[in-house]
Amino acid sequence: MAGKFELKKAKDGQFMFNLKASNGQVILTSELYKTKPSAENGIESVRKNSAREGAFEVKSNAKGEPYFILKASNGQEVGRSEYYSSTKAMENGIESVKKNAPDAKVEDLAS
Repeated sequence: MAGKFELKKAKDGQFMFNLKASNGQVILTSELYKTKPSAENGIESVRKNSAREGAFEVKSNAKGEPYFILKASNGQEVGRSEYYSSTKAMENGIESVKKNAPDAKVEDLAS
């Protein structure tokens, strides 16, 4: 099974998506979008930017747990990961986004 994007409506009526790996684990979560077309554009941005050199910014939270942010070429954040237990696990997450995002189907759960 390939990875997939799940497009959802948030409690406040805005839209967001998760990129899930083939094992069903969430590997990237979007920001909130006011409209569904904006969220769909966000998905396309993830597809395009996941293969772009320098698109992933590596960070760590206050506890020192690593995570990453995927940025568009204009520097805007298009998605971020969960917090990982190790740098190696986070690097695997980045590789999973690179592998899954370009061909992932969209499952529309927002309707």
